[in-house]
Amino acid sequence: MTTNTAKKKAVSRKDMTYRQWIWKEMKRNWVAYLMILPYVLIFTVFTVAPVLLSIIISFTDFNMLQVPNIVWLNNYINLFFADDIFLIALKNTFVFAVVVGPVSYLMSFLVAWFINELSPRIRAIVTLIFYAPSISGQVYLIWGTLFSADSYGWVNAALLELGFIDTPIAFFQDADWVMPLCIVVALWTSLGTSFLAFIAGLQGIDRSLYEAGAVDGVKNRWQELWYITLPSMRPQLMFGAIMAITGSFGFGGVVTSLCGFPSVEYAAHTIVHHLEDYGGSRYEIGYSSAIAVVLFVIMISANMIVKKALSKVGN
Repeated sequence: MTTNTAKKKAVSRKDMTYRQWIWKEMKRNWVAYLMILPYVLIFTVFTVAPVLLSIIISFTDFNMLQVPNIVWLNNYINLFFADDIFLIALKNTFVFAVVVGPVSYLMSFLVAWFINELSPRIRAIVTLIFYAPSISGQVYLIWGTLFSADSYGWVNAALLELGFIDTPIAFFQDADWVMPLCIVVALWTSLGTSFLAFIAGLQGIDRSLYEAGAVDGVKNRWQELWYITLPSMRPQLMFGAIMAITGSFGFGGVVTSLCGFPSVEYAAHTIVHHLEDYGGSRYEIGYSSAIAVVLFVIMISANMIVKKALSKVGN
């Protein structure tokens, strides 16, 4: 009887179109769909709709006061062929992303891996120590004091005392120092949400997998890491990668806090700064939307590359 019922269900599913089957499943699980409806509405209104609207507006000349005028690809042509500052911002953004993204990602995982080996009580204290800089509002004040442009700055005071310099260095007003210092501060504050996700992923790995691995020929900790640890925490690795990419490409707050806006000689000017300039100061919404679309495409492409790379972990 049970076999006949299963056959009937299989036949009915086969006879239905995909749309009919989806509608049937939605009616059968209507409670679940009702529960996720608020999130879907909020996500659509505040995420999907703005992205689609930005793409549409990027093909217009819009200043928020007059009716948008369609200019097709002119904004993008001007962006890449007539806007020298954007090219500087693009280069700086890729420098930040290439350095800060992978290094912060690797550093977050290695620190989480190290902390995971500690006893629970010590682990909680060390986690707080490493995580605190990412949530502290005084980080920029500390680094600003360290590299203050006068002799009261700790670094300048030490260099003057040791005789390496004769006059204080204005670190955050010197184009040669701005980029390296901002990268260091970004790395210092990068142990954030992804760091906690890595610790949670390491804590959730089934210990019996390591015993089974030892039986199957896993000989050392590095083989355990590659064949057991990393494949077991792929969701956390992917989440951490997305957070690292978002943070590195959306890098802007650190530069503004330390160097002002714009930074000296646009030495640390990023796409985010260019977007704020045209969207928040000049109100050239069409042009700023084109900048936002370019940044969106770059981040999506980076996410796809990272996702493909992570799929090879453990293989």
